[in-house]
Amino acid sequence: MVRFANRTEAAPVRDQSSGRARQEDIVRILAVISGDYGRRHVQKIRSHGPEDWEIAVWTAPKVLPPVIDYPEEHLPDALTQADLVLSFAESRGVAGLLPDIVKMTGARAVIAAVDNETWLPRGLANQLRDWLARDGVACVTPKPLCSLTESSYGMARGNIVSYDNPLIAEFARHFGQPKLEIAVDPGTRCITSVAVQRDAVCGCARFVAERLVGVSADDAEVKAGLLHHHYPCLASMGIDPDFGDTLMHVSGNLLRNGVAEQVKRHKRVQYITPGVRSDQQREDHG
Repeated sequence: MVRFANRTEAAPVRDQSSGRARQEDIVRILAVISGDYGRRHVQKIRSHGPEDWEIAVWTAPKVLPPVIDYPEEHLPDALTQADLVLSFAESRGVAGLLPDIVKMTGARAVIAAVDNETWLPRGLANQLRDWLARDGVACVTPKPLCSLTESSYGMARGNIVSYDNPLIAEFARHFGQPKLEIAVDPGTRCITSVAVQRDAVCGCARFVAERLVGVSADDAEVKAGLLHHHYPCLASMGIDPDFGDTLMHVSGNLLRNGVAEQVKRHKRVQYITPGVRSDQQREDHG
């Protein structure tokens, strides 16, 4: 059985002035896209996100100069108002438009996905966060996108960055680093149910969860990795300089590690005694 997190429940967050819990609902989202990568993400968010999220889309020009001196030449006359901007652009030029997009929409937070180094290079990502911070707008640049959690995101191998913003955290409660809750039959040690607490924006976690039921705890980690490989992951297959690996592999490892943590207490422990045949070791240890 596969279960999915409630689509409508709002998460309580802490009111910084009073210390009391309050509700921070994302109501209006503007997704900035430029191709199929962004279109697929928007489709998944619309299909599986909270029903009260209002999602508008702006398609950026496919060709933009690397340095934009006059953003107004590349922007529409008006954009819909938004609380959160999601940048799924496949062009580095869009980063130069985001500060003006934020001003036009009144957005208070930005998530700029980095699933390909050429779309948002490290130095430009740093600049973008600085530009927006000057205007009091929170910005995260998760690399890969599925490293985003409610309090942190990845930027490079061993470099996890913390953040504190209720709008981004509310989005990350539903989409970001895959979070599964796996139940295992203690007798058969096979998976009986998987609850998707947080899906990847591309929908990969749902795909994997639906195919893990019935799999042995011993095989679940490897199976999850294979399923991720079979799913059309949207992260880059080129070697990323910050990880020394492809972002697709980094994404797959995040999912695999999450599954491994869930099933580890149910896995069979293999004891090895030098000089004793493997079949005899199994008899000795039951």
